[in-house]
Amino acid sequence: MGQAHSGTDKEVTLQNIQELYRKFASECPSGNLHLHEFKKIFGINSNSTEEESAYMDNVFRSFDTNKDGHIDFMEYVAAVHLVLRGKLEDKLKWSFKVYDKDGNGCLDRQEVRHIVKIINKLKRHKNPGVTENIDDICDRIFELVDKNKDSQISLDEFLEGAEKDPWVMDQLKLDIEPCGWFIGQQEKKL
Repeated sequence: MGQAHSGTDKEVTLQNIQELYRKFASECPSGNLHLHEFKKIFGINSNSTEEESAYMDNVFRSFDTNKDGHIDFMEYVAAVHLVLRGKLEDKLKWSFKVYDKDGNGCLDRQEVRHIVKIINKLKRHKNPGVTENIDDICDRIFELVDKNKDSQISLDEFLEGAEKDPWVMDQLKLDIEPCGWFIGQQEKKL
């Protein structure tokens, strides 16, 4: 699988990544990044919607690989590498992990609906003209992706479905726009 880039992607240099690591060390001298700090980094505050906050909860949970309630430096390095430099397949595997709230390795309709609902509300917040029906989106995802019709989506089905259908890819691939956020943070310093 190749790396997919859009024309608007900006390259993040090694120097940018090193600066991000220095920032982690200075802002998290304990070596741990907690949920409230994570949300602050991504601009989630009291003015944010409930959906935006819930989305960041799921993203944080996916990066907290040892489930100890914080992101340590190694988890942070892995997360930064994934979102800034990761291959499409790795990003899809991460998206699956965000969807898989109970961590059982399969996505049921409730898990898919939960994330689709959050993403849909975020889209509506940015563009009020978005009128997609959440149940219709979930039905179509399961129709196209759940090959063995067991009402669960395995990681293999998830990857295959996203690979084969651009609409499915658009619905399943999470994008927190880290490159844009990161470049914006760097430009603020200038």
